[in-house]
Amino acid sequence: MIADGRGGSSTHDDLVRFITLAETAHMTDAAAALRITQPTLSRTLARLESGLGAPLFDRRHGRLVLNASGEIYLDHARRALAELEAARTQIADLRNPSQGTIRLSFLHSFGVELVPRLVSGFREREPRVTFELSQFAAGTVTERVLADEADLAIVSPRPTTGAVAFGLLAVQRLALAVPTDHPLAERGSVHLSEASDADFITMHPEFGMRRILEERCAAAGFRPRITFESSESFTVAGLVAAGLGVALLPVDRNPLWPPGLVLVPMSGPAPTREVGLLWRPDVAPSRAVRSFRDYALAQADPPLSP
Repeated sequence: MIADGRGGSSTHDDLVRFITLAETAHMTDAAAALRITQPTLSRTLARLESGLGAPLFDRRHGRLVLNASGEIYLDHARRALAELEAARTQIADLRNPSQGTIRLSFLHSFGVELVPRLVSGFREREPRVTFELSQFAAGTVTERVLADEADLAIVSPRPTTGAVAFGLLAVQRLALAVPTDHPLAERGSVHLSEASDADFITMHPEFGMRRILEERCAAAGFRPRITFESSESFTVAGLVAAGLGVALLPVDRNPLWPPGLVLVPMSGPAPTREVGLLWRPDVAPSRAVRSFRDYALAQADPPLSP
């Protein structure tokens, strides 16, 4: 159904109108949402049903209820609309191949080295691409991607929801963080169960490292005794260095780790954490987003052997 110059409707518009009508189940409400007149919407529906040779709705007490034919058409209409939107995005990218904005969310701790390295490396290739950066807890970062408030996110651990795609960027070894005078500080490695009687300092419940701590402690057969909670891993590290407890932290060369902190690598089951890139597989990304996603995944470190 291509526009005919006489007030006709495009395929895209017809799909949008039908989907809106199916979701509102009311002709007047759908017309208001679409900002068109009710007679125009009625003609669109009549044209669709005539072309298909079957009614798509049953009329019940002033409302429109999808029938079996309507349910089938709605499923295909949504997929067809998604494909048309993807085509529009790709065509727009061809006109402006070096421009665009990437909305990237990530955990606070990744803002020291990982995110700056990826962004700066990508900007050398695509200097006209801009970034909107935001930092949140792991749960919030995932929610922002699902709500289309972020195009991509860097997170750990891997989300439990299957509504997002996860591309592995790195596998980081975990360590028990202790102060320098702690009995375990001189060890080459430590099993988490050896710290079962210790006071733990960790992140708030919505943060990824908190989930990792609780999962690893459960696997080691104990529940951690938590004495301090924070929203910053650097605060956790500072409290450990001050002798106020122990913590589970990734082994890395973070320049913000305070003096007096010792990271003893973990042994036993699951001594690592996955760091990955998130995106919604059902949303067609712009060229800029797609290009950065491919670049970031190409920079991924090879997974470590547990």
